[in-house]
Amino acid sequence: MKKVLIINGHQYYDGVAEGNLTNDLIKCAKTFFEKNDFEVKFTYVDKSYDIEEEKEKLVWADYIFFQYPVYWMGLPWITKKYFDEVLTSGIHYANDGRSREDKSKKYGSGGLLSGKYMLSLTYNCPTSEFSNKDGYFDGLSLDEANISTHKIFQFLGLEAMKTYSIHDIFKGDMDLEKELIRLEGVLKENFL
Repeated sequence: MKKVLIINGHQYYDGVAEGNLTNDLIKCAKTFFEKNDFEVKFTYVDKSYDIEEEKEKLVWADYIFFQYPVYWMGLPWITKKYFDEVLTSGIHYANDGRSREDKSKKYGSGGLLSGKYMLSLTYNCPTSEFSNKDGYFDGLSLDEANISTHKIFQFLGLEAMKTYSIHDIFKGDMDLEKELIRLEGVLKENFL
C-alpha cells in the first residue's frame, strides 16, 4: 500500500484566513487517496505536533501532499517554524551532500529520503502574474516563485510532482466545485 503524508500548512487569522478553503482542498485530497488505496497520515502545523512523530512520518511516507496558503510570497511563519523544528532536530535524513573526501559531491545532494511531493497552493494574486515578464513576479513561473519551498523537499531527496494552485481567492469568482474537480485531475496525473 502506498503511503501519503498530508501536511496542512495553514495558519489561522480571524476573519482573513480561517482555513476553510485549505480544509476543502485537504478533504478532497484525503477522499482521493483513500479511494485509491493509499494509507494516509496527517499533520496540522497550526495545531500542536510532536517533533519525533513528525520525523517518523517523513521517513514513513512515500509521498507528501503539502497544502498551504502563500502569505507574503512564502510559507506562513508557523509552517516555516514546523520545518525548522522538525528538520533541524537531529534526524539523519538530510545532510548537505558535500564530502571533504570527494569534492565532486554537490551541495544539496545529500537527501536520504526517497519519494515524491506535491505542492498545493492558495493565492490571492491572479494566475496572470506568473510567467509574465510584466507581472508582479517578473516573469517567474509559479514553481520558480515558490523555489524556497521546493528546495526544502529537494534537500531531503524528494522529487517534485506537478503543482496545483488556486488564485484570486479574495477578488475573483472562484467556483469551488470546479476547483475541486481540477485538483482531483492533478492528483490523478501525479499519483495514478
